[in-house]
Amino acid sequence: MYERKDTQPPALVIKNATFITSAARADQFIKPDKPMIAVCGKSNVGKSSFINMLANRKKLAKTSSEPGRTRLVNYFDFGEFILADLPGYGFARVSKGEKEKWAKTLDQFFKDKEKIAHVFMLVDSRHDPTADDTQMIEFLHYHMIPFTVTLTKSDKLSRMKLNEHIKAIAADLYLGRSNLLATSSETGYGKNDVLAKIRSVIDLALTEEEMEDEEDEE
Repeated sequence: MYERKDTQPPALVIKNATFITSAARADQFIKPDKPMIAVCGKSNVGKSSFINMLANRKKLAKTSSEPGRTRLVNYFDFGEFILADLPGYGFARVSKGEKEKWAKTLDQFFKDKEKIAHVFMLVDSRHDPTADDTQMIEFLHYHMIPFTVTLTKSDKLSRMKLNEHIKAIAADLYLGRSNLLATSSETGYGKNDVLAKIRSVIDLALTEEEMEDEEDEE
């Protein structure tokens, strides 16, 4: 296993992340006054563990060994930004109606794309992207929503295997290698890279907001 940890200081320090609320339908979605970052991915890809890693907390987002547990949009306050944990997709052992319900929730969430500063799309570093992953990438591209593919569970691979899988996954998704970030919630590997990306997203969102305010004043 490859268990190297980050050695560089984080670009963003998360001091006190807290749960805000859960939403089951569009009229319950929140409209934050600060940048909102969404986390999506197939069921059991490690979204809750990823969120807990960023928050420096073990139980902020509830983890489960049973895939498909997250069926709502869960919102968390991370201080400088709001994080939205989206329902996992692609879980086989649920009804067709339940899958359609999850898909509708995702469609409704992304409809108000101006409120979304960035999306971290999680993919298991050990496996090829699924058809659902590819469809999600196409959806984000089509709606011009900025995103970063984030590979989870990278501690399960050797350094050589991880590098091979990064190249293969990037090729499968028609992305450059620099568009992928490898992480491990077990070792903290890649956490600072994610925090650096979030810092740049926040700074860009604030700059755009300032420019809009200046235009309104003219």
